[in-house]
Amino acid sequence: MSAVMDVTPKTDKIDTGVKDPKAVAKALGEALADTYRLLFKSHAYHWNVEGPLFYSLHTLTEAQYQDLFAAADELAERIRALGQLAPATFDELTEMSTIKDLKSMPSAQEMIEDLASDHEMLAKKMHAVAELAEKHKDIVTADMVTARSGTHEKAAWMLRATAS
Repeated sequence: MSAVMDVTPKTDKIDTGVKDPKAVAKALGEALADTYRLLFKSHAYHWNVEGPLFYSLHTLTEAQYQDLFAAADELAERIRALGQLAPATFDELTEMSTIKDLKSMPSAQEMIEDLASDHEMLAKKMHAVAELAEKHKDIVTADMVTARSGTHEKAAWMLRATAS
């Protein structure tokens, strides 16, 4: 094997003015874990929804899981930009996540409530990450997660408005 291919990812020391990049990256890792779990849950509900809300919920969850996929990539890349490693196994993501699965397949209405609650929880998490980032002089992360929080707030509203 060539030396070029024998490279193992590692943490890096950065000096961009962020006071504690490791602490910020840890909080971002937890947000990433929740984002990825919500991505999967949204996709699973997308596949399995039935009933009068099928089309609207199928379409809405597709847009949301696509957004969550892009967000997961952005969060992971920010962790790397802070010189840390992003979570690298599904087990690690599951352990870090506060998003939980329901015990059985929910109805369309229960899917809506479950996803809306998860989006609200993730919005609150993003608020906390923004505060931590600001405390550590990381305006880039604070800006990024503030925007994500707004996206989660809107997602929760759109879900609930679907069933009103």
